[in-house]
Parts: sequence; C-alpha cells; structure tokens
Amino acid sequence: MRRNPFRVHLLVFDGADDLDFIAPNEVFQHAAHTGERIETTLVTGAGPGTVTSAFGTRFEAAGWAPHEADLIVVAGGGNGSEDAPGVDREIERGHLPAVLRAAQRPGLVLAAVCTGALLLAAAGITRGRPCTTHHLAQDDLARAGGRIVPGRVVDDGDLVTSGGVTSGLDLALWLVERNFGARTALRVESVLEYERRGTVWRDGR
Repeated sequence: MRRNPFRVHLLVFDGADDLDFIAPNEVFQHAAHTGERIETTLVTGAGPGTVTSAFGTRFEAAGWAPHEADLIVVAGGGNGSEDAPGVDREIERGHLPAVLRAAQRPGLVLAAVCTGALLLAAAGITRGRPCTTHHLAQDDLARAGGRIVPGRVVDDGDLVTSGGVTSGLDLALWLVERNFGARTALRVESVLEYERRGTVWRDGR
C-alpha cells in the first residue's frame, strides 16, 4: 500500500490543447475517488498564473515544482502557426525544454500527450528512445532523435508518450494501471464509459 500520495503534475502553457490535459486530469481524479492516494495539479513552467488554452479556456495553474512530483504529464497543442501560442512557440522560447531537462531525476516519470513529446524532444529526453506522438508530428519527433514505435502508448520506464489528443485518456489509464493495478483502472473506465484503446508498447514486448 502506498504510504504517500502519488503526485501528478500536468504541465500546461498558453496554447495547450484542452483535451491533452483535461482528459488525463479527469482519469487521475476519478482514480483518486476510488480511494487511491493521488494528488493532481495543473502547473506552468514558471510561477503560478493564468493560462489560456488552445480553444480559449482560461484557468489558474500552480507554479513549477518538479521536485514535488512523481509524474509530470506534458500537454501538446498549437496549430503550427508561428504567430500562435503552443508547442512550437515554447520550443522557440526554450524555457520549457530547459526546465524539463533540469527536472530529470531518479523516481520521476515524464509523460507526454500528443505534441507534448516534441517539448521533451527539445529537452533531449527522447533522443534514442522509443516514443510516439500525433501521427502528423512523428517525422519531427524522429528528426529530433526519437525512435518512433507504433504503439498508441509507448512506455519506456521513466518516459511514457502517447499519440494524438484522445490518446491522453489511454496514457492516463495505463499509468493508473501501472501504478495502482488493473482493478482501479477498470473502475475508472467504468465511470468514464470508455475502454482504453490500442496496445501499450512496453520494453519492446
């Protein structure tokens, strides 16, 4: 039995896709409602503040505190325009890749939904490692040194990535199963009326 809460931080930024962080957040919140000790927090890459999502939703997020997290889930988002907020702009700014790179430590799992994997790639975290992202961004991830594999969720231990948008549900359900067992994951699926899709690629198996 886990003595301390499992602390999930969802990294968001202006232009983050709404479902990329809302879907995993709901999965983890439902898992907590089953009795598991899970704390879920939306965080920015800097101080606390207001973030505006890709579709205009405004919400408050806590400040960056990776030393307080067991799992950091990085959202994707952005329409590819140089003038629009999102992953491309954050990569150009360089701040989020830098803080993600610095956050790495034993015991911390970094995960990404959709093009959030490109932020991890910009931090050098996916280089030479199995990973995935939205199918339209897989070439970019490969050029950054990632080893693309076809799973909807790709689990390489302390790096877990997933495909586009809705795969955030699958990633979060898998992480619930991995940390709390199939029984809890099945209970969350029942509440959501959603069954995890696709095969999880794990350790080449």
